[in-house]
Amino acid sequence: MPQVLEFKLPDLGEGLTEAQIVRWLVEVGDVVAIDQPVVEVETAKAMVEVPCPYGGVVTARFGEEGTELPVGAPLLTVAVGTVEPSGSQTLTGAGPGAGSGAAAVAGSEPSGSGNVLVGYGTGAPPVRRRRVRPEGLSAPTASAAAPAAALPAEAAVSARVADDVRGPVAVVSPLVRKLARQHDLDLRQLAGSGPDGLILRADVESAIRSMPSAPVAAPAVTPGASPAGTAGPSARAAGERIPLRGVRGAVADKLARSRREIPDATCWVDADATELMAARAAMNGAGGPSAGPKVSVLALLARICTAALARYPELNSTVDTEAREIVRLPEIHLGFAAQTERGLVVPVVRDAQTRNAESIGAEIARLTEAARTGTLKPAELTGGTFTLNNYGVFGVDGSTPIINHPEAAMLGVGRIVPKPWVHEGELAVRRVVQLSLTFDHRVCDGGAAGGFLRYVADCVEQPALLLRTL
Repeated sequence: MPQVLEFKLPDLGEGLTEAQIVRWLVEVGDVVAIDQPVVEVETAKAMVEVPCPYGGVVTARFGEEGTELPVGAPLLTVAVGTVEPSGSQTLTGAGPGAGSGAAAVAGSEPSGSGNVLVGYGTGAPPVRRRRVRPEGLSAPTASAAAPAAALPAEAAVSARVADDVRGPVAVVSPLVRKLARQHDLDLRQLAGSGPDGLILRADVESAIRSMPSAPVAAPAVTPGASPAGTAGPSARAAGERIPLRGVRGAVADKLARSRREIPDATCWVDADATELMAARAAMNGAGGPSAGPKVSVLALLARICTAALARYPELNSTVDTEAREIVRLPEIHLGFAAQTERGLVVPVVRDAQTRNAESIGAEIARLTEAARTGTLKPAELTGGTFTLNNYGVFGVDGSTPIINHPEAAMLGVGRIVPKPWVHEGELAVRRVVQLSLTFDHRVCDGGAAGGFLRYVADCVEQPALLLRTL
């Protein structure tokens, strides 16, 4: 029996509740294989290609590129059916079990998915994608169809939203759907003139012409309200408006929450990084059996952070506000700030306390490349316990970073530049860096924070101190 299956936006994990459509990977009329990616979406964590758990013909898509959909909203509908005796590629009419406005593809399609999606099953091999001409689409005539009539503005909008939620109607062309949306026209109120009640563009255009023109109402002016063109207390500010969505929206929410909940404080110190840079040059210049991958400054600083956190574990913690408890965390999952075209992201190096500088550097390089290409997984952007922020790459010396909620501290590193410095009692030109630590004052007092920062500075100035913890 032919059947139309509705594929809804699945739960992508990590507590995500919505996603924005970035790019459709299929068109209406395409035949998709089971587990074939059908749409690319952007969540607050990463860019994700969403696979479809069904195989068949795409009969409808819900949402244009740039549309933000909640989890559970329809993404598209896929028609599946049985093989015609002649083996020709035609579409057969959907039976009662196929759902409203159903269409089915001629050609047996398995309906199981090998991909684990919340709310969808597993199993069955993929099939080859091919293009199917939609002329054979058959759908029942819209029930209780009535001549198109004008709807009030609120009713039209409600009808449009309901159409998006309830699923497919007897329309193949996305242009027809778009035309109807632009004029707030409920397609379920139209009787299609095409085969078996298919709604054509001519039907929509005819309904639009029959709609009475809405009179332009003068804006109501309430006593005390500012006249048009005058800036009042509630007037919307003029200028370009950029929606806070995706990564930018997630960053805005997290930073605002951090400022609301965390009583932070910042301390900083200048350090002579000459010896650290010399040690790095020696590592990267080694040949023969001692040769290895290049070690970055960020990797060395990350290794210093893990050694410092082992001495001051109160900074590797979080606050359980409901239980009124400080939770000291046994593992160090070290986040590092990375600027990408999509905005600021903080990939996380898992179990950094078990890694040496070379291993940390390799993982930072892998995560940085994934961040730049937009292929980071949500799990690689969450679960951090401490963050390292190298803002020196922007050519600045100091900063007071905002803590990455719900962590308890963040170490900021400025640029390393030649400066006059007193070294061994004499004035010399040394390579100096400013280090700043922003910490949650609930988890520790200034003594612990100052001790942590001083230890980091000492390791920067005398890298041999790290030999104690190797």
